[in-house]
Amino acid sequence: MALTIEIKVVPSSGRQQCVLDKAGNLKCFLKNPPERGLANEELITLLAKALHISKQQVTIMLGATGRKKIIKINKVITLPELLRLLGVEVQQSLFEHKKK
Repeated sequence: MALTIEIKVVPSSGRQQCVLDKAGNLKCFLKNPPERGLANEELITLLAKALHISKQQVTIMLGATGRKKIIKINKVITLPELLRLLGVEVQQSLFEHKKK
């Protein structure tokens, strides 16, 4: 079963990192500018590399020209597993701790 997730991207940020924003949503900072699809390609490569899958298994379903994107990952994976592979799980636990 595929995982579909919303990701907010920040192109031309000078760094490549995924974090959770204040609302707990996934946000990816990308080095490349949005021109000519460079930021989209960087996002796909980043996700594929972190998940150890091919780039063809990562698809931008909606938002190819916007900052908010709906991404489909053709791999059996849960959201917590995805966050762990992206190095975000530690930050997620901090959000959950603050809610208590």
